[in-house]
Amino acid sequence: MVTEGVNGFLVPRTDEYQGEYVPACAERLRWLTGFTGSAGMAIILDKKAVVMSDGRYTIQLDQQVDKALFETENSQIVKPEEWIKENTKDRDVIGYDAKLHTRDQIETLIKAGIKLQALDDNLIDAIWTDRPEPPCSAITLFPGDRAGRSAQDKIDLIVKDMTERDVDALILTLSDSIAWLLNIRANDIPHIPVALSYAIIFADGSVQWFIDKARLGDNVRGHLPQSVHIMPPKMLEVVLKKFAGLHIWLDPKRSSVWFDKKLCFAQAKILYAKDPCIDIRARKTTAEQNAMKTAHVRDGVAMVKFLKWFEREGHNETLNEISVEEKLTFFRAQAPEFRDTSFDTIAGYASHGAIVHYRATKDTALDIKQGNILLLDSGGQYEDGTTDITRTLSVGEAAQEIKEHNTLVLKAHIMLATAVFKKDTLGKEIDAICRKPLKDAGLDYAHGTGHGVGCYLSVHEEAGMGISPRSEEPLAAGMILSNEPGYYVEGSHGIRIENLVLVQENDQGDLYFETITLAPFDKNLILPDMLSVEEIKWVNDYHARVYDTLSPLLDDDHQAWLKAACSKITQ
Repeated sequence: MVTEGVNGFLVPRTDEYQGEYVPACAERLRWLTGFTGSAGMAIILDKKAVVMSDGRYTIQLDQQVDKALFETENSQIVKPEEWIKENTKDRDVIGYDAKLHTRDQIETLIKAGIKLQALDDNLIDAIWTDRPEPPCSAITLFPGDRAGRSAQDKIDLIVKDMTERDVDALILTLSDSIAWLLNIRANDIPHIPVALSYAIIFADGSVQWFIDKARLGDNVRGHLPQSVHIMPPKMLEVVLKKFAGLHIWLDPKRSSVWFDKKLCFAQAKILYAKDPCIDIRARKTTAEQNAMKTAHVRDGVAMVKFLKWFEREGHNETLNEISVEEKLTFFRAQAPEFRDTSFDTIAGYASHGAIVHYRATKDTALDIKQGNILLLDSGGQYEDGTTDITRTLSVGEAAQEIKEHNTLVLKAHIMLATAVFKKDTLGKEIDAICRKPLKDAGLDYAHGTGHGVGCYLSVHEEAGMGISPRSEEPLAAGMILSNEPGYYVEGSHGIRIENLVLVQENDQGDLYFETITLAPFDKNLILPDMLSVEEIKWVNDYHARVYDTLSPLLDDDHQAWLKAACSKITQ
């Protein structure tokens, strides 16, 4: 910092592609602070520093960050710009890596009166001597019969949008947008099957894809449209310099400010607007919907095998959070179509369940004992779809208070699952409906109720859809989202119930949710007297569908277990 002439440095938890999940070589925040959450930032000054993240991670921050070195803050309460203003002098200059921050993020700091300086080199990289190499996985194809559109069809859709906005080129920086557009997949980062790369679409329909051509086999090159030209990544800056006077579409929320600076230097005219791939891919084609449903049937079989195993072995004191996670992955991996988990499994027993995005390690893993509950949030990446499911499981007899909390969360889950709403209803409006049973009891949760899910893509496809107090996007038919209300008691237990739902349109033109996740709830944690007649019917109907769909795919032993697990509840 002294050498660069700055008084502070920003360390965000992101990479140059602005994705939620990042490769090991981009885990700068984790390397520096020990914090492993998927969102956050460190602000390093000469005499003090802070690590900030949102409400999902406040407990995790306290547990992972050395308080002798760093302060910690909830960024929903104390904004980064507020902390900087409070802890710096007016003339202080804060350095940053322009490839790791969006234009909107930098503009927010500038408007707050903070003096910033983009640095040519990232200061963390200068001292991270054993930094891993960047990923370079092989590119594979996502078949058109699963995608429902060819790559050329998608390019044509985007070019039509570009023509309406009278732009000469569109810069794509989101890896999942490029994977969706070209019908390709890869393994550059854990859990999300994408290739970290950039692409530029031109008004004439040609595409420049900036990626090492050695990563593309003949089968991939042969299936890409002839309009797609493979470019060395080092040529990107050269191409941008040639955009003088051209009208360029750039997403200011999802592309780094580095692009903004290069385009301004080239004297290009910039249209700041959302990446047009986002809204199109959020509305799944019929083929994608069918592929996702198939993946969920397969995942349901794995879940039944696990749940039966856990019911038998849960009392075994040799089990801990890690062995439970490993066993669930084992059952999923029995499917030939399995490619990866869709995120790091959250297996939180007792007090760890209250850490919303908990990740067990050898040092933290709790043994599974009688008398509490296990929150198990997990998912699979299959070659045809992505799954995400949470079940809260009893280990022995849970306390009455836990059962009451679980039943209230279930009521909230059912409230969303049965909602019927008009077109253009915003995600935040559905979120408010879902929370009502909990709020009526004086309870609430700090995370959103639902996020979008990609089709063999990102499990958190949030850019185009969501169900949370901050979701300003309208829901639309074809979207697949999670339905996951919860309730958490720090130091005691956490509860979350999650299924994925597909937005459908009924005969009257209204929208409703079709639940596509298939696995039983733990009836030992449900208090029927707290449920209405309609809610009991919903649970019984759902369990009947789970049994009818999955039982033909199971052996006699698992069929018998599932029949009991899906038997009717009554008041």
